[in-house]
Amino acid sequence: MHLLIPAAGSGRRMGSDRNKLLLPLLNKPVIAWTLEAADASSQIEWIGLLSQPRDWDDFKTILSQLSLSKPVRFIQGGDTRQQSVYNGLQALPDDATHVLIHDGARCLATPQLFDRCADALKTCAGLIAAVPVKDTIKVVDEAMTICDTPDRNNLWAAQTPQAFDAKLLKQCHDRGIREGWEVTDDAALFEKCGLSVKIVEGEETNLKVTTPIDLTIAEFILHHR
Repeated sequence: MHLLIPAAGSGRRMGSDRNKLLLPLLNKPVIAWTLEAADASSQIEWIGLLSQPRDWDDFKTILSQLSLSKPVRFIQGGDTRQQSVYNGLQALPDDATHVLIHDGARCLATPQLFDRCADALKTCAGLIAAVPVKDTIKVVDEAMTICDTPDRNNLWAAQTPQAFDAKLLKQCHDRGIREGWEVTDDAALFEKCGLSVKIVEGEETNLKVTTPIDLTIAEFILHHR
């Protein structure tokens, strides 16, 4: 199983002038927690870090301080997550048949979640980790007036890892470029191409570190593990 980690974002919503994955979380940078969880997965054998060259020296320093057992390759990220993943797919080794994609900012994912997704991919072509929605969701119009209240029993909040047949995902990304599609996750490309995407139960603690309060929550979770 090959893993791509989008890590090319900025710290804008974090209020930082640097990549948020370089910010400290307890005694390690955010990205270190992500990398160590991926390294501890029994299914992953190769890791591609999708990032901007300006961050490579910092990431190399972090890697030198970790004792990872799996190779990590630096791949230049794009201006969007979609572009970054496309670059990562082109850089996969020739023997890569299946690929996991996991946001670097989801630093609390466990090795067991990576393994569950990898195992489930043996029986389908595409899947995502997700959790049932607890809140009542409201759909609104341009005037911020509620126009629908969907049944939350049918709603799941998407997480990562997301996992796919590598050849099919490459084809979906190629079509996405031709059609001018802009999506926020790879499952959406699969869906637009008429391909089925399954759900694997995610983890409630698998939050995405985006704002300062997320760092505080992540620290609390790590303290209680």
